[in-house]
Amino acid sequence: GKRKRFNSSVLYDSDESEDSDVLVRKVFAKRHCIMDDDSSEEKADKTSPSENVSPGRKQKVFAKLKDLARQRARLTSCSGGNCEDSNSEAEEDSVCYLTHTPAESSETESDSMKDFIVHEEEDDNNIEHVARKKELLQTSNSELLAYHVPHLSRCDHYVHFKRIVKAFLINAIDDTFLGSLYDGTRQKKYAQDMLLSLHYLDDRFIQPRLENLISRSRWKDRYKERVDCYPDVRIILKTAKYMSCEACEMNRYCKFHVLLSGKLYNSKTLAADDFMPDDKQVLKVGVVCADRTRVYHSLKHFKYKLYMDCSSVAELDGVKDEPVKDTVERLFSHLEDSGWIQKRYDDLEDYMNDADVFQEEK
Repeated sequence: GKRKRFNSSVLYDSDESEDSDVLVRKVFAKRHCIMDDDSSEEKADKTSPSENVSPGRKQKVFAKLKDLARQRARLTSCSGGNCEDSNSEAEEDSVCYLTHTPAESSETESDSMKDFIVHEEEDDNNIEHVARKKELLQTSNSELLAYHVPHLSRCDHYVHFKRIVKAFLINAIDDTFLGSLYDGTRQKKYAQDMLLSLHYLDDRFIQPRLENLISRSRWKDRYKERVDCYPDVRIILKTAKYMSCEACEMNRYCKFHVLLSGKLYNSKTLAADDFMPDDKQVLKVGVVCADRTRVYHSLKHFKYKLYMDCSSVAELDGVKDEPVKDTVERLFSHLEDSGWIQKRYDDLEDYMNDADVFQEEK
């Protein structure tokens, strides 16, 4: 129990003399007090500060408060059917504590701790449930992302590359296949996956690096257009001559000849244009522009070169009267098992690395 405090304080402004003419003003202090209604007798005994309390009564009250303090220190909880968790009166509260014995106290503590004990088996089951729920949620999100925003769906780079090889093998047998992919004629999943991979190769692998190479160079537009149009290049070392570089038009010691040749082709269907098939260009450039030309050209025309290699494989096969699907699967399996696909993919990575590390022109 807590010592009872009075509801108000009375302050006297005048003396206690009876002859004083000064008015007496009573001031009541406004404060919240916590009171224990241990008994109605204590309330009656302490209603006024002017009343005297016998020393024996004080000792009795003090002994009772001490006893209650010891009981409260020994008991850490009061739950179950012994005491109600509500705003009961202090008298009922003190009775509840006084009726406990040490044995009952230990039982109460044991019962109250059961709510906080988590068994290992239950904890493991809960972890498995959370992990399973998280896995299902991630799977669902991945499927939604792949369906609604296919360009953002995750796929291994090598998987994209193998799809492209298979698409090129199909087009090598049926030269309308790539055109039907880009114009939207083919809507089956395998065709859409191949189209996605073709876009991935262009938009994520090749084009950003080409733009970076050009933005950091002094190449003139005319030179870039020539390199873009001719799929074959030879860079030949010649005797150095101080002159204007035909790539950047800066005065340099030009000791390289860039020989451009080959047929113009469509960047999507990869169909070659027979207009001026034997046309060639020879350009004299400096050292830096020659190196940049080699890196740029290898990446720019990689897709076309890969398609030409796949076409050669299909032409050399020699098997006739076989469904296109079976032929493609057989050729693809052979190329994969022999390491041919992996070798071409390694070449692509080398070209991309060369483009990434190429230094800015001085």
